[in-house]
Amino acid sequence: MNFQLVLLTLCQGFFLINNVTFIAINGLVGLSLAPTPWLATLPVMGYVAGGALFTALVARHQRAWGRRRTFQTGLAVAILSTALCAYAASTHDFWLLVAATVIAGYYNANAGLYRFAATELVSLEFKERAISWVLAGGIIGAVIGPNLANVTRDALPVPFAGAYAALVGVALASLAVMSFIDFPPLPLPSAARPGRPLAEIARQPVFIVAVIGCSLGYGVMNLLMAATPIAMAQCSHPFKSAALVLEWHVLGMFVPSFFTGSLIKRFGALPVMATGALLNVACIAVALSGVDLMQFLVALTVLGLGWNFLYIGGTTLFTEAYRPEEKTTAQAAMDFCVYLTMTITSFSSGALITTQGWTWLNVGSLLPVMVTMFALGWLALLRRAAGRSVAT
Repeated sequence: MNFQLVLLTLCQGFFLINNVTFIAINGLVGLSLAPTPWLATLPVMGYVAGGALFTALVARHQRAWGRRRTFQTGLAVAILSTALCAYAASTHDFWLLVAATVIAGYYNANAGLYRFAATELVSLEFKERAISWVLAGGIIGAVIGPNLANVTRDALPVPFAGAYAALVGVALASLAVMSFIDFPPLPLPSAARPGRPLAEIARQPVFIVAVIGCSLGYGVMNLLMAATPIAMAQCSHPFKSAALVLEWHVLGMFVPSFFTGSLIKRFGALPVMATGALLNVACIAVALSGVDLMQFLVALTVLGLGWNFLYIGGTTLFTEAYRPEEKTTAQAAMDFCVYLTMTITSFSSGALITTQGWTWLNVGSLLPVMVTMFALGWLALLRRAAGRSVAT
């Protein structure tokens, strides 16, 4: 693995420290400040909704400024927005907290592109491993994020304000590292290679299935993960236990990245994604079996593993859907779908966990898992039929 990729992996780790800390505390802070309990996960939703809102703007900035400058701008926004979150928590201002998390979405939309930028730092034959290795940087977030939230929760007079303040330092560290990464210039549309319209790109079966796999895989993961701290609090588990569950969940998300790329290279993206969907089914089965600490722990760890296979497999599959000059447009469209799905599931998570409970939340998660499995089967059949026609 080259040095540039190591640095980008480290930036991914810093990004996941931010994300995991947000996941661990936003719902709980929201629950303590919200005017009504079903709005508790609105700060969680704000972060991903901001990601969806800013995807098009980030794509324009990437074309105009290049990868590094745009990523640095995202980190500057992270510094501002996490400081604003700390102030909102300290002043007990729920709506300011929501606004701050929406602003942080610009950073979210930027850092979501690290996985695509990784493929530009290596030769084509290593693209699967580059995506996988950069996402493995999430292990840093898995280990540090929950513990950072736990250690800093009472660092300031208001609970969790110190955790938000600590994220300012994390973003500053990432900004310093990003300054040493040299990304190659992005191929841009030209008169000779204008690129296809997005509508044409999006009609391809490979585009549709890759987006479904990444979006619904992330959606199911987000639906259950965002609700977990609240569900565990409802079941009288202490915050320390919730932090442990989230730590193992995020380890499940990113530790497999060390070999997911090799599995995709050997077996193909579709079989790996199908395994991810089956792991989601297993997660739901464990979650429905009870609410002891071990059941939360096992279910969320398996959920993380399922997400890994679906997201890395879907991202790798997606690279087949666009030409070099179309990448900023296509990647923005992919991430818009991911963040839109996460926005819906973030809001639904709070509403369902506080009104319907943990059991019905898990039962409802089966529907998007079934849709994902159907889409994967559809593309597999299309490719098999295309292979037969070529052979004859």
